Amino acid sequence: QVHLVESGGGLVQPGGSLRLSCVSSGSIFSIYNMAWYRQTPGTQRDVVATIFTSGSTNYAESVKGRFTISRDNAKKTVYLQMNSLKPEDTAVYYCNAQNLLTGIGNWGQGTQVTVSS
Repeated sequence: QVHLVESGGGLVQPGGSLRLSCVSSGSIFSIYNMAWYRQTPGTQRDVVATIFTSGSTNYAESVKGRFTISRDNAKKTVYLQMNSLKPEDTAVYYCNAQNLLTGIGNWGQGTQVTVSS
């Protein structure tokens, strides 16, 4: 099991940028597929972006071309660079780590992103 801590959320105007970070306490970060999810009140938690152990990535259609997920295995950190933010990007963003060998996933505590003028 790993412990995940997100940071980087906040209030930003439409069109602005934020970079979220998620640091893992796991000893072997490279065996985890990492993902960012987001959730608004009363809705399900939806995947935003995924980066696999291979380095390949997937994005939700709504964020393609605006968001970039990356990872630094040496720092045990995954990032989400969010550009051209829209009010509909407002949500709590969660980091998820899925162990490639066991399939077990872990969640961070979430970080609030608010896009508003």
